[in-house]
Amino acid sequence: MPAAAAACGKAAPKLIFRLIFLEDQMMDASALRSGKGHRDENFPVASFLIHPRHREPILAFYNFVRTADDIADHATLAAPEKLALLDRLDGGVTGANDADAVAVRLRQALNARGLSAKHAQDLLTAFRLDVTKLRYRDWDDLMSYCAFSAMPVGRFVCDVHGESRAVWPANDSLCAALQVINHLQDCKQDYLNLNRIYLPQDALSASGASVEALGEARASPALHDCLHQLASRTETLLNESDGFAAAIADWRLSLEVSVINTLAHRLTRILHRRDPLSEKVHLGLAGIAGATAFGILHGASQRIGRRLAAGARKTRGA
Repeated sequence: MPAAAAACGKAAPKLIFRLIFLEDQMMDASALRSGKGHRDENFPVASFLIHPRHREPILAFYNFVRTADDIADHATLAAPEKLALLDRLDGGVTGANDADAVAVRLRQALNARGLSAKHAQDLLTAFRLDVTKLRYRDWDDLMSYCAFSAMPVGRFVCDVHGESRAVWPANDSLCAALQVINHLQDCKQDYLNLNRIYLPQDALSASGASVEALGEARASPALHDCLHQLASRTETLLNESDGFAAAIADWRLSLEVSVINTLAHRLTRILHRRDPLSEKVHLGLAGIAGATAFGILHGASQRIGRRLAAGARKTRGA
């Protein structure tokens, strides 16, 4: 028997025991949380701009997703354990079990609003990919991942607000851009801590950058070029989402989206200038405050301009 197979054979009983132990103990998945909360994210989550009546389902969704994400990234859980826990969360949100409080809470919030669990289940698909897929072939492959890992978040928030699905394409561009920004910011940590690389393999090759360069103290010229090229593609996504805020009916959500879009544009510009391997590529409190104020003013002016234009058209029509 080959050595690797023998080692797996020896490890299998231990792994099976741990899986049975997790199931028997019914450890709530929240016990595996990293401690990161909605106020620690790069972008606003149910901020003061969102109407209070919508915050509860959005935060229930966030806590479910944050728990699943932390499971997928857990440092000591084996892959089969992670997948078993993600499956259990899936069962919790659809009503098959009551093992995890975050799943039960989200299920209740969905039922109260008459909303589907599909967006939550799509995100669980992304977290399963995080456990089983460590490399991405090209930009299209990465966008396919974002279709599960990012786009459902914005779609859920739009559904909570009763927005038309006509805004989904702009939402998808914005959410994919936010996901790629996170990948660029965290490319070194993802590689060193999880051996996970979201930078497309063909982009690394085209710039002449090696995978190992992600673990260096500073980005090589080749890796710099790759990161800048990806930041430019991300900026294109953001440009496609620039009309998203103005297309949203709910004015408070519209302002929230305008703020997020503004923050994303600024972070992309930072990624063009700085090295995420050795420099801070996040906004400080002053930068966040400035971007928030600008986003609110810009979003408000867009809505006022749209209303004035609609009023002028109506007057001419009359």
